[in-house]
Amino acid sequence: MLEVPTPYAMVFEEVAEERFPLIQRSLGESQYFDRDALLLQRPMVEVLHDLRPEEGLGSGMEELVALVHLAFLYWHYGKRSVRCGEGGLAEVVAISPSGPVPNRPETAYYVQLPGRRIWGSPAADEDDIEPLDGCFMARTRDHLLAVAVFGIHPQRDGFTVVEVAGPRPSSPSRVDGTPLFAPVLEGGVRAGLFSLTDMEELHELAWRLDLLVGDRIYAADRLEFA
Repeated sequence: MLEVPTPYAMVFEEVAEERFPLIQRSLGESQYFDRDALLLQRPMVEVLHDLRPEEGLGSGMEELVALVHLAFLYWHYGKRSVRCGEGGLAEVVAISPSGPVPNRPETAYYVQLPGRRIWGSPAADEDDIEPLDGCFMARTRDHLLAVAVFGIHPQRDGFTVVEVAGPRPSSPSRVDGTPLFAPVLEGGVRAGLFSLTDMEELHELAWRLDLLVGDRIYAADRLEFA
């Protein structure tokens, strides 16, 4: 099991054991990736109600739904986890931005990334930069769902989530022509940091993570790339 804190351990450890089996029984297996069908199930609605903060979520409701959906898939497929170290991250960044995407069976897992190495702006305010801690991933054929988790910190109760979904981006690039994932923070090159400048770049990172670990995640519940 991955070192804590992880978003699953922080939010879902107790909820999952009580509620996720009810969601599982209320759906046919072919519907697990169908979010609309999931939202029609009473156990799912109850989980969302219980996790919603008292002050409400406003525009954040879609993010909560995405997080619960991916956490459910992660639980359903055996809570498979990947810990990506510095070398693994370098391997991910070096993957070609184009190429064939292997067709795989449906699965879901969580990738924990090296702490405070990848930075982005998950909120609308571009000045609000947070570190990317990891991603819940769910793959079905050529479609990838990913919920990226930003800003986990011992002194913070929660975290920020962003969802990207769909086929792999075609020829992703930055408007200014700089390489994908190149740091934009001051001193980032010297510190060995990486940056995410938009959703397409985050989506491409998620796909590269899946391309690196997807074939091997079936062989074990936990993988580690130093």
